[in-house]
Amino acid sequence: MLPRHVAIIMDGNGRWAKKRGKLRVFGHRAGIKSVRSAVSFSVKNNIESLTLYAFSSENWNRPQQEVSSLMELFVFALDNEVKNLHKHNVKLSVIGDISRFSPRLQERIRRSVELTADNTGLQLNIAANYGGRWDLVQSVKQIVEKARADQLNPEEITEATVSSFMNLSQQSDVDLVIRTGGEHRISNFLLWQIAYAELYFTDILWPDFDETAFEGAIHAFAKRERRFGGTPDDAEVGS
Repeated sequence: MLPRHVAIIMDGNGRWAKKRGKLRVFGHRAGIKSVRSAVSFSVKNNIESLTLYAFSSENWNRPQQEVSSLMELFVFALDNEVKNLHKHNVKLSVIGDISRFSPRLQERIRRSVELTADNTGLQLNIAANYGGRWDLVQSVKQIVEKARADQLNPEEITEATVSSFMNLSQQSDVDLVIRTGGEHRISNFLLWQIAYAELYFTDILWPDFDETAFEGAIHAFAKRERRFGGTPDDAEVGS
C-alpha cells in the first residue's frame, strides 16, 4: 500500500560532511543526489505528491557563509535539474515566502515553475523559506481580509476554509513524513497538513538516503494501522 503524499525532512547533510572532514556545504551538495533518488523512486511508484523541506524560515540563523552557499546551490539545482524534471512529466512548485530570496533566485524559481506547470505526473513541492506557523499565519491573514471585505462570514469558517488558504491546498494531506538524520522532531514543517500523517524516523543521513532506504520507509508505512481518530475496527492499513 502506497502513500499518496510523502513529505521528507532532509536532515544530516552537515554531519555527513563533518564525518568526512569537509565543510557543511559539501554535504548539501551531496544531498542533491538523494533528491534525485527520491524523485525517481516517487515517479516509479506512482506517488502523487512529494514535498521536500529544503530551507526552513529558521535556517536564516545559520552562519552567513552557509546560507549564501545554500542559495547558490539552490540556483545551481534549478538550472541543472528542472529540464530533467520536465522530461519526466514532474510538476514543480515552491512553497514558502520566497520574497526574501535574491531577485536572481526568484526569477529562477518562476521560470522553473512555469516550465513544468502543465505536467501531469509527480507533484514535487520544494519548501523554501517555509515554516508551518508562517503557513498558518498567512492563511489567517487571507481569511481576515475576506471577512473584512464581506466576502466571508466568520461564523461559516470551518477547517475546510482554513485548508483552502494553506499551501498545498489542492493536494491530498500528507500520508507519510520521513525524517532522516536520527532526530525525532517535526521542526515546524507542514503543521496543518500532517495532522494524521504517519511519522518515520531513520538514522540514515540525507546524502545516504537512497531508493532502498525510501522503500524501507514505504514498507514500514504499509504495516501501520491508520485510525484517523477511530477505533481499531475502523483502521486501514497503508493508504
